Amino acid sequence: MAGSTEDQAPDYRSILSISDEAARVRALDQHLSTRSYVQGFSLSQADVDAFRQLSGPPADAQLFHVARWFRHVDAILGGPQATGSPCGPPASRGRRAQPQWAPPAGPEPCQLRLYNSLTRSKDVFVPQDGKRVTWYCCGPTVYDASHMGHARSYISFDILRRVLRDYFNFDVFYCMNITDVDDKIIRRARQNYLFERYREKQPSAAQLLEDVHAALQPFAAKLKETTDPDKKQMLERLERAVTRAAEPLEEAVRASLAGEELDGRVQVLLAEAKDLLSDWLDSTHGSEVTDNSIFSQLPKFWEAEFHKDMEALNVLPPDVLTRVSEYVPEIVDFVQKIMDNGYGYASNGSVYFDTVKFANSEGHCYGKLVPEAVGDQRALQEGEGDLSISAERLSEKRSPNDFALWKASKPGEPSWPCPWGRGRPGWHIECSAMAGTLLGASMDIHGGGFDLRFPHHDNELAQSEAYFENDCWVRYFLHTGHLTIAGCKMSKSLKNFITIKDALKKHSARQLRLAFLMHAWKDTLDYSSNTMESALQYERFLNEFFLNVKDLLRAPGDVTGQFEKWEGEETELNKCFYDKKAAVHEALCDNVDTRTALEEMRALVSQCNLYTAARKAARRRPNRALLASVANYLTHMLKIFGAIEEESPLGFPVGAPGTSLSLESTVMPYLQVLSEFREGVRSIARERRVPEVLQLSDALRDDILPELGVRLEDHEGLPTVVKLVDRDTLLREREEKKRILRKDRSLLVNCEADRCGVVMRCPPVEEEKRRKKEEAARKRREQEEAKLAKMKVPPGEMFLSESDKYSKFDENGLPTHDAEGKELSKGQAKKLKKLFEAQEKLHKEYLQLVQNGGFP
Repeated sequence: MAGSTEDQAPDYRSILSISDEAARVRALDQHLSTRSYVQGFSLSQADVDAFRQLSGPPADAQLFHVARWFRHVDAILGGPQATGSPCGPPASRGRRAQPQWAPPAGPEPCQLRLYNSLTRSKDVFVPQDGKRVTWYCCGPTVYDASHMGHARSYISFDILRRVLRDYFNFDVFYCMNITDVDDKIIRRARQNYLFERYREKQPSAAQLLEDVHAALQPFAAKLKETTDPDKKQMLERLERAVTRAAEPLEEAVRASLAGEELDGRVQVLLAEAKDLLSDWLDSTHGSEVTDNSIFSQLPKFWEAEFHKDMEALNVLPPDVLTRVSEYVPEIVDFVQKIMDNGYGYASNGSVYFDTVKFANSEGHCYGKLVPEAVGDQRALQEGEGDLSISAERLSEKRSPNDFALWKASKPGEPSWPCPWGRGRPGWHIECSAMAGTLLGASMDIHGGGFDLRFPHHDNELAQSEAYFENDCWVRYFLHTGHLTIAGCKMSKSLKNFITIKDALKKHSARQLRLAFLMHAWKDTLDYSSNTMESALQYERFLNEFFLNVKDLLRAPGDVTGQFEKWEGEETELNKCFYDKKAAVHEALCDNVDTRTALEEMRALVSQCNLYTAARKAARRRPNRALLASVANYLTHMLKIFGAIEEESPLGFPVGAPGTSLSLESTVMPYLQVLSEFREGVRSIARERRVPEVLQLSDALRDDILPELGVRLEDHEGLPTVVKLVDRDTLLREREEKKRILRKDRSLLVNCEADRCGVVMRCPPVEEEKRRKKEEAARKRREQEEAKLAKMKVPPGEMFLSESDKYSKFDENGLPTHDAEGKELSKGQAKKLKKLFEAQEKLHKEYLQLVQNGGFP
């Protein structure tokens, strides 16, 4: 590098020691004149220090060396500063340097936390392999129809899976099993087979009655021994139903009836006594069932029905599905290794897990999830299965807490060969072997219903960690909450359940999912009319917003018109938009709290509605781009939650699910033309006073288009709004309108004028009565119409149109300042709040009326 180096330091020290600045400048100029200037010349720190001692460039033009370099140094350093300041740049090649940059201060980004049953707390979620997440979910035991308890678990896990995959961008590998070998399946398959065989023999009426009475004897003993109140009540209902069905048949036998009447009574008793006879036949002939295909047909059928139900609920299929019957060799190997590791023992052809040995081993712990339940014999026996809790089986165990890894098959049970004799897998070992085979020694997430924690999942943990000799088979254990039906416990064994197919006859898959989204996934959910009403109202609330935004976006305009100037209202709404997005993110980070997320989304829509109402009240068009951004965000979130099934660009899709045709984009241009034509016709009809045309126009709106799923909304001074709405919803609205009109018209039946204006002549007294009735009916109708109009107004919008009274409003729509901009007094605010609360109650009644069948 050319230029000054450290060898100039002595000269600079002598120059800097000169006290007189003029003399110091002359000496510095003399020094610089002796140095050659070439391209690329740069200053040393000594040069910089010397020039920073000067108060300004020299006035003497002859001292041009100092003047030139002073300007150069000043340009680089940006003015006088102390020598050695940290903000000063290093030696430069003549270019201005960038100042130092510091990142903005801000809060730490929130991290995803999941409620982990292993700690009973919300733990930061950290997968073991970067963004890859391994997840195993306990699937159903397929021996009957899937019910809402299944829906509770699998919809909840589907939501969690989608949020982790599509919101937090994890690479989720999701495995689920099908339990197709189990005590419940074996018993049900035998019962179905034996009952159908019995029915095919067409027993006589006398034989059927004899068999029913024989079956009632052990049933009565079972009823007497039952202590569980719910189960006892269920058995008592069954006994009463069978007794009632048997009495008519007994009378028919005594009366020697024959033919169709007798056969009809036989069929009634067979239907009512099916469960009773099936249980009795199994206890007497179950050991005779030896065909293994009988035990595979039942689970195969119900597995297919389960998959259909999951598809109908828009639950994503697993990446891998395992069946117990297909993994028997792996299960045998798994059991063998547990024995080799010293934690299992064979006894009378079965193999049991040694809980005492495992609990006393270093690095192991039995009962990680529910330690307080260890030793609960009732729960342990339920986990072993109805066919595996005989006194003989219990005597085979070293400890009452030990559980079966492999069960020796008895007559009438399916079996597979193994080193300990023919047998079948225990319930708990199935998941361990299948999950271990696919996911290895440790998985990130294991999921299941709350009732599976003990003994099933605690036993899974013990035997898996005994196999792998570790203590971390599962990192995060997630358990979905119970489901109750109208506050009562749901149980398939108690026959107190609602099948998924029956639930879907009443409500759509989206409505069921919204109901689940509005509750925490780990808490108990009550499936009731109130729960579903809340979901329906939420769906309707969002759908109306989407329909309004779609209508706004369809309004004609040029390309540049989509970018409108933002004013204070838009800036405020946009701030609310970003605040709500941040709140949704925080909610999802907090154990995927969809309930709070949906409430924040609802609040965002409410603010958009307030903004839209205020703009319309001022006869100004809302900002389309801003509202479209909000609607697109909400659509995106609902897709992540699985609440929008189809490829819908904005809002809920219109049309049958699974169709590639976009009904809305196809028909809306034609409907828009029809609406504009109708509006033009109405305008001419009003000007020229042609009521017949107006009546036809109203008939199109009220009678014809609702049949096609189209709603027209006429607003005074504004264009007609066109919406595609569910046909059944529109028909309910129409019927409710007609009901109100019929009620009013019934008061005018006696002496009503016909459509041509001809009035029937009545006596003076009757005429006066008619007139009073008509007047009363008119007033009543006006009052009801006024009340209905008032009920329709959301509380957040009731004050927005009173711009002559108020100038500012809070986020709920309550006025805060009068028309002159002065803040309202506490008394005024209190009075307005009371009016707001009264309107809130009134609007809620309106929503309930809509829910029950129909106001627009």
